[in-house]
Amino acid sequence: MRPFALAGLQLNISGRKSNLEHICDRIEMLMLLYPWVQMVVVSELATFGGWTGNSMPVPNDTEKRYCELAAKHGIWLIPGSLYESAADGIYNTAPVINPAGHVITRYRKMFPFMPYETGVEQGTEFCVFDVPDVGRFGLSICYDMWLPETTRTLAAMGAEVIIHPTLTPSIDREVELSIVKASAAMNQCFIIDINGIGDGGNGRSLLVSPTGDVLYQAGTNEELLPIEIDLDRVRRSREVGLKGLGQPLKSFRDRKVVFSVYDRASGVASYLDTLGPLEKMARGSRAGLTEESTTVPPIAAVATGAAVTPVTADVGGLPPTPPVGGA
Repeated sequence: MRPFALAGLQLNISGRKSNLEHICDRIEMLMLLYPWVQMVVVSELATFGGWTGNSMPVPNDTEKRYCELAAKHGIWLIPGSLYESAADGIYNTAPVINPAGHVITRYRKMFPFMPYETGVEQGTEFCVFDVPDVGRFGLSICYDMWLPETTRTLAAMGAEVIIHPTLTPSIDREVELSIVKASAAMNQCFIIDINGIGDGGNGRSLLVSPTGDVLYQAGTNEELLPIEIDLDRVRRSREVGLKGLGQPLKSFRDRKVVFSVYDRASGVASYLDTLGPLEKMARGSRAGLTEESTTVPPIAAVATGAAVTPVTADVGGLPPTPPVGGA
């Protein structure tokens, strides 16, 4: 067995003032109650909330405080993320702090929640790190998981546990929970999905096993979520298949297909160029529909190279588009 004890903190987060003292107090309480915990995970943007006006360069005094706390208790600490001010813009950045109190790496969120997380740059580097004598961990943040390539890449890099701080206050939380469970099963790994409450989210943090089974799901109040996981479950699932059945990582490894959709020059993804700009929906938006008809792009032509006559769908029965700002 390769047991490892970690804990998530689902905390009530204020949107614009510092939550640093509250987070530190909760970590102190956690370690008093559960001194066997080896890693603590906090939700996305927990320290200062989701306002880029609180961005700061790294390293900084806040990060230093977390480093001192990790060293005091001899724990791995992922204190959520902070907005980082860099020379080329603002990033949503999560530090990884080891039990000696050192930042061993920082991960910049690859997919800011556009079109809502405006003014935030995209990170480009994946993050995996090794916990000695335990295993390999990966780190992603919130909306990253909606792009399955991120989780698949972490698994292909050997991640056996994926730490996933999130800040989800919206009505799509139920969908996100489904993505967490499916991602754990498809990549045969543990996923530790920690959300905040209050301004920091609507809770329901989720701890999922390599078979997609829920180990624990929090409610919508503050909670300390300590749990011991056995990383040998990951190796066993990847060796013999999920519940002795599918072996998706091996199938991905042994594939014959080349996914040309990732080659921007291939033209396979040209349909995506028809979807319009990545921007917030306006009142009365009809997503590009006209009052009389809409044209379906000739998708078949991409695969065959043959000319395809566009298909016109009659949407004449739809009501006229109301003016923006009016009913």
